[in-house]
Amino acid sequence: MPKTLSLAEVADLINGQLDGQVEDIKHIQVTGINTLNDSGKNEISFLSNKRYLKDLTSSKAAAILVADNAKVDEHLCVIRVKDPYLSFACLQRFFHPDLTASGKRHASAVIDDSAILADDVDVAAGVIIDAHSRIGKGTRVGAGCVIGENVQIGTDCLLHPKSVIADHCILGNEVILQSGAIIGSDGFGYAWSGTQHLKIPQVGRVILEDDVEIGANTCIDRGAIGDTVIERGVKLDNQIQIAHNVRIGAYSIMAGQVGIAGSTQIGSGCQFGGQAAIAGHINIGAGVKLAAKSGVMSDLEAGGIYAGSPAMPHRLWLKVSALTTKLPEIWKAQRATKN
Repeated sequence: MPKTLSLAEVADLINGQLDGQVEDIKHIQVTGINTLNDSGKNEISFLSNKRYLKDLTSSKAAAILVADNAKVDEHLCVIRVKDPYLSFACLQRFFHPDLTASGKRHASAVIDDSAILADDVDVAAGVIIDAHSRIGKGTRVGAGCVIGENVQIGTDCLLHPKSVIADHCILGNEVILQSGAIIGSDGFGYAWSGTQHLKIPQVGRVILEDDVEIGANTCIDRGAIGDTVIERGVKLDNQIQIAHNVRIGAYSIMAGQVGIAGSTQIGSGCQFGGQAAIAGHINIGAGVKLAAKSGVMSDLEAGGIYAGSPAMPHRLWLKVSALTTKLPEIWKAQRATKN
């Protein structure tokens, strides 16, 4: 049965202030949250981006989440909050809570006798769990997942279908792997013998700390010697490549197709745009923001905003980008001066 809340209960849940003819509207029941354009009379919407202001007055939503200081039509029913997007996220989690593990085990799953699973762990069809692996309570393992030997998985994790955790890797609590994620693939390590590229055994692990989410088809290589470590609260988008012995600091977040070469150290709270590429054996300080398609070839200082390839301070990159479009006429003028 769908969850419902009155507008008054919505406001209480997100610490908001209901603004409008409160006595007339506070008992209206809502069943979910939707966009400004698509919301119905029993749904909440939100405004977190000014580009959607034009849709505000035409929305049919029961109420709209807006910032505390937002100026809106006095006839609109709004709930004023500190951060509309964060409030949207909280409501979305209320209306769409995670499923709870219940100990379902599909008959086609292959679980080694030496593996230890908490009683309520769900194991879907076609799963393989190898020897001496341990899985904590509340964890759900989706169809076709492969869990290698001596793997440790914490509590309340979610492994979407066809994700892979290779031997000896460690997952903390509340870790999410999207479909096709591969944790613990061999690092790309070879030595040239004069006649061939000699493969170097990759004997380290991957460690994912608590509250980490790994996107679909993202690959995280095990360490060559020592571990690849993804610290607490890191969120990685789809199709990201993390090479061996990288360390990503807590609460960093990276968009799709980022690539990080081996042994690079990344501080906490960093934000990387899509397709950013980071060379190996460098250090990126805490809180760095990196624009999409940037190429990082040397260390970056903490707290900076960078863009371009090679990456440079964002303000400098804006000047360089503006100048680039004028290069043909500059070159033409220079040649004319020489002639």
